[in-house]
Amino acid sequence: QVQLVESGGGLAQAGGSLRLSCAASARTFSLYNMGWFRQAPGKEREFVAAISRSDGSTYYADSVKGRFTISRDNAKNTVYLQMNSLKPEDTAVYYCAARPGIVVVTSNYNYWGQGTQVTVSS
Repeated sequence: QVQLVESGGGLAQAGGSLRLSCAASARTFSLYNMGWFRQAPGKEREFVAAISRSDGSTYYADSVKGRFTISRDNAKNTVYLQMNSLKPEDTAVYYCAARPGIVVVTSNYNYWGQGTQVTVSS
């Protein structure tokens, strides 16, 4: 069982930045691929970014490519999402997720956090 706790959400102005963190309880954190997803009101949950457990390869949704950066610190059991050049359409609840095996860009992850709200004002 892996417990995930997100933090770092809040209110930002358009063009601003936020950094989300996700702390994992797993002692074998390095064995998990990590992903960030988001869900805006009235919309489906969507993929944002992922980072592989094996070589640190990263994957991004087209809507955030060039603005968001996912990274991980295995020594701290933490994955980060640095969000720059924020837009009002980035407003959503952001979730981190973990899965063993191969990294995927779908929502097929085994463990999920509770989410953190990000609101971007224009």
